[in-house]
Amino acid sequence: MRWSIGAVKITRVLEMPPVSADPARFIQAGRQEILDRRDWLCPHFADEDGNITLHFQAFVVESGGVRIMVDPCIGNDKQRSVASLSMLDGPFLERLAAAGYPRENIDYVLCTHLHADHCGWNTMLVDGRWVPTFPNAQYLFAKAEYEYLRGDERGDAPAILADSVKPVIDAGLATFVEPDHVIVEEVRLEPAPGHTPGHCFLVIASEGQEAVITGDALHHPVQVALPQIADNFCWDKELAEATRRRLLKWVSDRGALLLGSHFSGPVGVFLTPDGDAWKAESLTAGR
Repeated sequence: MRWSIGAVKITRVLEMPPVSADPARFIQAGRQEILDRRDWLCPHFADEDGNITLHFQAFVVESGGVRIMVDPCIGNDKQRSVASLSMLDGPFLERLAAAGYPRENIDYVLCTHLHADHCGWNTMLVDGRWVPTFPNAQYLFAKAEYEYLRGDERGDAPAILADSVKPVIDAGLATFVEPDHVIVEEVRLEPAPGHTPGHCFLVIASEGQEAVITGDALHHPVQVALPQIADNFCWDKELAEATRRRLLKWVSDRGALLLGSHFSGPVGVFLTPDGDAWKAESLTAGR
């Protein structure tokens, strides 16, 4: 799946099949909130029973020959507390190469935040050691995000630091940046705190067209219509909502393409105002 934003190419790379689940597993909403909006959520983003569909996927953004890996998913061989994310053995790197991006050809790696499903392929297991997956890339970590992870002793955080972040630092490939860092002229970061302290999203702007890769500023399109719905993994829910509303208004006002990091179906949507919130119009709707 590919998009063109002016001269910039964006390619989606899936790690695993779509996940269908009760909304409450991921966000603070029930099936009724989904069913009330079935006219535009089904069939791409939910089913007729009110289950939501999510993807675990990465994006490669190519601008002027520079290739940027965004949120490299879960990774193989990683021991995690959630069984469905633990000890994977999938063909992500083969899919990446088939899309035209062998791992040696990636120039930058950007993690919007350092949760397990957004940084796992930072490293790979080789002869019992974690080594950087993208040996010729510069890995960009928001300073605040790294400091938060380093001080977090809960859940999988220590393991993520040990197997997906520290090996990159030890290899001399890490660069710590501010959350408004400009990667190349057409691709920049924007601060989006709330889900985590150093969370950011990616803005692509080229030849009068714009797109955003959300990270976990929102998990599912129902949050476009109900931005007050938090996800279950937020550091600061009120701040996350404020960030989400700011992002959605910016996207709607500018007619930008919203690429949801966990969105299923067409992945990319445009937004139209709907009262004090918005409605998502998928690319398959003919825009």
